[in-house]
Amino acid sequence: MTHSISLSWSAVEATIPQTPVVPPAQLSNLELVRRCQLGARPDRAAFAELLRRYQSYVDKVLYHLAPDWQDRSDLAQEVWIRVYRNVRRLQDPVKFKGWLSRITTNLFYDELRKRKRVRPPLSLDATFKTDDGEREWEIAADDPGPDDALATDEFYNRLRLAIADLPEAFRTTIVLREIEGMAYEEIAEITGVSLGTVKSRIARARHRLQAELQTYIDS
Repeated sequence: MTHSISLSWSAVEATIPQTPVVPPAQLSNLELVRRCQLGARPDRAAFAELLRRYQSYVDKVLYHLAPDWQDRSDLAQEVWIRVYRNVRRLQDPVKFKGWLSRITTNLFYDELRKRKRVRPPLSLDATFKTDDGEREWEIAADDPGPDDALATDEFYNRLRLAIADLPEAFRTTIVLREIEGMAYEEIAEITGVSLGTVKSRIARARHRLQAELQTYIDS
């Protein structure tokens, strides 16, 4: 004799152990990227957490590339739109930060070519504001006199202009290395050139800057 046993689906579910959902704030960067790559669209909560963690980094890169652009926030927004649309294409989630840097840098140069700007787009860690603006240069000497302060201001202003005069490829590598502090391997990945080319560009950029500023170095 055959007996049929009916079980409701809710009763079956009750016997299955449930995996707790981890809040995005408790996930690692790698786990956040992987969660964003699931499904047809990135998980909103995970993506929002990625944005929160990396927004200041994107802002910093754009600031060094375009300190005098008043619409950097618009560029930053476009960066994250591109990240949202393309994060599933990132084959190695471990390299998310380098991929993000490449998107940010490429977006800047795309916009730069559109504007055909003449004024220098780069700055150093500190900016120099003339007239009534603040002076943000960090002067190493103890209690420098007016002449020393003026000479220091002049040096950093000339250095900023010298970097801006470098060829585009040299400017990018020297900013990523000296301002962003990236490793040669990271720069090679971002710029899409070989490690040897990165080292060569940085060496040549430093040589040109040294030659340009030799008068200040010798004084």
